[in-house]
Amino acid sequence: MFSEAYKIAAQYTFPLIISNRFYDKTVESGLGSFVIINDEGWIVTAAHVLQGLQLHHQHQTELAKFQNSPTAGLEPNPKWILNHSMWFGADNHHIGQFHVLHDNDLAIGKILNYNPNFVKKYPVFQHPSKVQPATSLCKLGYPFYDLKASFLDSTQSFSFDSSIFPIPTFPMDGMMTRQVVTGKSPDNYYDYKWIETSTPGLRGQSGGPTFDKDGKIWAIQSKTMHLPLGFSPKIIKDGVEIEENQFLNVGLGTHVETILKFLDFYKVKYSVG
Repeated sequence: MFSEAYKIAAQYTFPLIISNRFYDKTVESGLGSFVIINDEGWIVTAAHVLQGLQLHHQHQTELAKFQNSPTAGLEPNPKWILNHSMWFGADNHHIGQFHVLHDNDLAIGKILNYNPNFVKKYPVFQHPSKVQPATSLCKLGYPFYDLKASFLDSTQSFSFDSSIFPIPTFPMDGMMTRQVVTGKSPDNYYDYKWIETSTPGLRGQSGGPTFDKDGKIWAIQSKTMHLPLGFSPKIIKDGVEIEENQFLNVGLGTHVETILKFLDFYKVKYSVG
C-alpha cells in the first residue's frame, strides 16, 4: 500500500545525527529525523531532539562557573556536554535559529544558504479537514542503526566512518486511532493536538513524517505512549509468581493542524492537499 508513498516521503525525509562529547571525554551519538518542507530550506522536526543543544548551553554556563571559581568547592559533572553537533542531512546544512512549540514537541528552523535542488520533491501536508480515524498511515525514520562517532581535537569536530552512509530508512505502518488534545498554549492560540497511531514510534523516527498512501503528511512523530489494557496475567518466573501488566504501545505525532498553524505564524510557505 505504501510503496509509492514511501518513494515520495523518502525524498523529503532526512537523518538528523546528534553527537555529544562529555567532560569525561566520552562521545555519544544518536539519530533523529527531520523533514525539509520547502525550497527555502525550512525544516520541521520534534522539539525534543534539540534537548542536547539546550543542555550544551546550560552546561557551558555551569562549566565556566566551575573553572572561574576554583576555591568554591564545586564538583565537576562528568556528563557536562563540552561539544555538541547536529548534522542535518549534509555537511553544509546549518540552522541559525529554531522556533519551538515545546508542549506540542514541535520545532522549525531554516537551513542557511540552502540549495533548493537538494530535495527533488517537497512534501504536501494533508488538509486538517480530511483527517479521519481508521486511515492507514506510515511512519518513516532511522531506527535500529548504531552510530559510533569520534572527536578530533585537531579540528574540534566530530567524525564518522564513511561506511555508515547512506543511513537506511525504516518505514512502519499503522492505523490512525484517535485525535488527542492535551491542552492549549498559554495564549490560547494553539491546541496541543496529536494524531495517535496503532503502532508505536521508534527511536530514530522522532521528527519524521507520518504520511498516507499518497505521501501527504498527517503528523510529525513525537513519542510512544503505553496504554494499560486493564489485565495482568500471572506467570511463574524463577519460581516466583508475578503479575505481568499488559500495555498497548501507540504512537503520538504532532497534528497537522498545529503544524500548519505554527508555520503560518512564522510565515513559512508550504503545500497543502
